Amino acid sequence: MKHAFVRAALGAALALALPMAAQAHKMWMVPSATVVSGDDAWVTVDAAVSNDLYYPDHFPAQLDQLVITAPDGSTVQAENENKGKYRSTFDLAVPQKGTYRIALVNQGVFATYELDGQKKRWRGAAADLKTGLPANAKNVEVNEMASRVETFVTQGSPSTGALKPTGKGMELVPVTAPNDLVSGEKATFHLLVDGKPAADVKVVAIDGATRYRNAQDEMDTTTDKDGKFSFTWPAAGMYWVNASAEDKKTSTKEAKQRRLGYTATLEVLPQ
Repeated sequence: MKHAFVRAALGAALALALPMAAQAHKMWMVPSATVVSGDDAWVTVDAAVSNDLYYPDHFPAQLDQLVITAPDGSTVQAENENKGKYRSTFDLAVPQKGTYRIALVNQGVFATYELDGQKKRWRGAAADLKTGLPANAKNVEVNEMASRVETFVTQGSPSTGALKPTGKGMELVPVTAPNDLVSGEKATFHLLVDGKPAADVKVVAIDGATRYRNAQDEMDTTTDKDGKFSFTWPAAGMYWVNASAEDKKTSTKEAKQRRLGYTATLEVLPQ
């Protein structure tokens, strides 16, 4: 079981950093509702790594890096966290008016090496790199990895307090409110890396009902010089939005490059 967990964790980490065409498994979170009302409102969130979008069929997402930001900018805690065979779930009370940001934030290093003629992989925190690799490991290559997997829930009217960037890794700053998306209408966003505009980055969007069609039918666009990009949604549904990039701005001296990934689940409502 331990080896299965490591393989799945590695696969999930790579899926967030590799180009779209290379991805097999995709990580995601889906809330039971994206717009709620009432002082006692709750949502349940599913989180998984799967082949078919929003159909858990591979491995549950790990919730140890879950960060939930309330409309007033405070950090709030999930309740009833549970990890099953194919998905993780948790409940979230959403009493505040405005928009909540729900994120899985992962940072660490990924290493490949050879040991006794066999290729090996290791993933973990940068502080554990030296003790995590065998002393006789050869041809070691180390990469930093930083990724965010997000979704949004709004109580009543949208707000921006939870949407302020942290300035770390790849982040999305909505111009169009993330819970105010409508089919046939254009939505605009800013993509940032370390708080600065991420120019010339490919962004893809996929309608989540991939289990019921033969093609991914992905839409794609590229950020402009200000990191801005837009999509006009062809139909209502849950969309998986993904971007990835690489640079050499590492904070771990052993790492040669940094791989960045961002994923969001956005609900588009009918007109």
